[in-house]
Parts: sequence; C-alpha cells; structure tokens
Amino acid sequence: MQNKESPQRNGMFITIEGIEGVGKSTNIEFIKQYLEGAGVEYVVTREPGGTLLAERIRELLLEINKEPLNELSELLLVFAARAQHIERLIKPALASGKWVVCDRFTDATFAYQGGGRGLDISVIEELQSMVQGSLRPDLTIILDLDPKTGMARVAKRGALDRFEQEELDFFDKVRQTYLDIAKAEPQRCAVIDATQDLEAVQSDLHSLLEERLNLHA
Repeated sequence: MQNKESPQRNGMFITIEGIEGVGKSTNIEFIKQYLEGAGVEYVVTREPGGTLLAERIRELLLEINKEPLNELSELLLVFAARAQHIERLIKPALASGKWVVCDRFTDATFAYQGGGRGLDISVIEELQSMVQGSLRPDLTIILDLDPKTGMARVAKRGALDRFEQEELDFFDKVRQTYLDIAKAEPQRCAVIDATQDLEAVQSDLHSLLEERLNLHA
C-alpha cells in the first residue's frame, strides 16, 4: 500500500453496484478508508444524484406518487441526472487527478431499467453513448446477493422507496443482468460474494483495490 506522501495518480473511476441490501454504503466507507490510507485524493458520489439538480431528479425517481411513473420517463430521468452528474462532478474530478467512487452508474440502468423493467437494451446503449461519450468506469465492483436476503435486510431499515417496493422477481432479473454484465466484461467488472461475513467481503475488496492501485501507480 502506498503512503500519504506518494505522488498523485491519474484519476480512476470506480463504481459500486448491486441490488438493494448488498451493503454498498458500508463497503464504500471501507473503500474511502483504504484510499485515505493510500494517499489517494478522491470524491464519493452516487447515482442518481451527485449534484444539486441531479439529487432533485433522484427524489422524483424514488418517491411514491399517485401518478405512476412511465418506464420510459424513468429511463430518461435517470440519464438526465447522469448527464448533469458527469459534466458537473465526475469529469472535473477525474480531470483534476481525483479518483471517483460512485454508488451505482450506468450498469444499474442496464440492470434495473433493462433487466428489471424490460426496456430495449439498444435504447439504453444509445442514451449511454449520447450522454457519456467514451466515459466508462475503470473498475466496477458488483456486490452479489440473492434478492430474498437483500430485501429482508432492506425491510429492517424502515419505509421502502418506489424501487424497493418491487417484487422479488424484479430483483431476480436485476441481479441476473448484473452477473451477465460481469461475465461479458471481466476485465472491468469484479463480483464479490456479499453473502460472506463483512470481514470476508472487505478482505476481498482490499485485495482487489491493492491490485488496481498498483496498476494505476
């Protein structure tokens, strides 16, 4: 592990993915501590959200309304928030040499709106190209957990948002899409078994970050 006097590396874009209840927040905190110990300057953000306007779109996406949100409207809102997020936060941070750690990104759109909602993948790909250009994560960590266990954890947290109220079948499709993405892009994606105890999960995370940190030294 590098010390805090190490020279700043070029910015690296890390995304954390997984269904509800996999422990993203807890493990992002572990990643933050690791990067601090390694002397890496970073920002932590999330999707949808990350900027003032994108966070307002997030509220629209998560809140439960009397007027149901059309699936295509949902997809367009996700990419509207992402466009703002990329231009106002992600690109400037990477350009300044900071690492960006993002709680979900476009893989979540393929998983939730593509896999879960069944929207046309080609439409998502077109929006991805339009909004992101060539920007893709350097590393995507997928925390994998069966939906039944994940949703049991979520239920203990309190009131459910609009996505959390979906049926298990929806999350089965989301999970499978994540696994399909990881299989298709093994160089970018790393799957970590989130059914392990926290110590084992974070041991896997530590090994992964050590490897990637050295690659970007």
